[in-house]
Amino acid sequence: MDGQGKDEEGSNGAGGGSDQLDVVATAFVEYYYHTFDTNRAALAALYGHGSMLSFEGDRVAGADEIGRKLAGLPFEQCRHVVCTVDCQPTPSFPGGILVFVSGNLQLAGEEHQLRFSQMFQLVPIEQGSFYVQNDIFRLNYG
Repeated sequence: MDGQGKDEEGSNGAGGGSDQLDVVATAFVEYYYHTFDTNRAALAALYGHGSMLSFEGDRVAGADEIGRKLAGLPFEQCRHVVCTVDCQPTPSFPGGILVFVSGNLQLAGEEHQLRFSQMFQLVPIEQGSFYVQNDIFRLNYG
C-alpha cells in the first residue's frame, strides 16, 4: 500500500487497480458531458452497433438511433454538473468498466436545476479505447 492507503499493485490497465479505473471513468465522464453540452450530435461516435440507451424509459439501440435520440431531445442547450462518479470493473466484459454518475443539469432558460443519474457500461475495443455498450439515464424527482 502507498502512504494514502491505496494498493500500489494491480494498477496497470482498466481491469487492474481502482486508481486506473477512476482515471478512465473520470476522463470518460468529463468528455461525455462536455460533448453533450457543446456538440450532442458527436456522441453517436461513442456507441457501437449493438449499444443500447434507455433515456427516461425510452429504449433505443445502435449508434445511429442513439445519436438521433440524443440530438433530438426537446431542448437546445444544457449544462451538466457532475456530483459523483462511481466505477467498478466488470467481469462479464474483461477490461470493461461500469460507471455510475449523479449530478445536476441546467436547461437554458430554466430557473431550477434537475437532478439526474446515469449509468454507462464501457467495453474496451482496443488498448486504451472504449465504447458505450449500455447507457441508462433518469431524472431524479423528489
